[in-house]
Amino acid sequence: VFAPKPREYRFSMNKKLRRLALKSALSTKLAEGKLIVVDKIDVADYKTKTVVNMLEKLGVCKGLIVNAELNKFFVKSAANVQGIKTTLTNTINTYDVLKYDKLVLTADAVKKIEEVYA
Repeated sequence: VFAPKPREYRFSMNKKLRRLALKSALSTKLAEGKLIVVDKIDVADYKTKTVVNMLEKLGVCKGLIVNAELNKFFVKSAANVQGIKTTLTNTINTYDVLKYDKLVLTADAVKKIEEVYA
């Protein structure tokens, strides 16, 4: 008689609120000193060791790396490192910014983020 009825648990949020949340998360990372800006990230081949050495020099053990354009060598090399996530500027979200301890941005990524969110 009382069969289960499907229910939708989806929650929608306005674009303005999502932008504001991302701006707030980025400014919080900057205020805490957990935002690192590098000139560019260059990886010539599929070597995880080079990515690990770069992250050790930056002092990042659990972090989000945001790049302006896709570098397939870097993405594949960083995929094997535990606690590291790579993303592009157009796919950045508030959850990932808050989830990871450090935020590493390239200079080109900073320019694109300023264009979109400033």
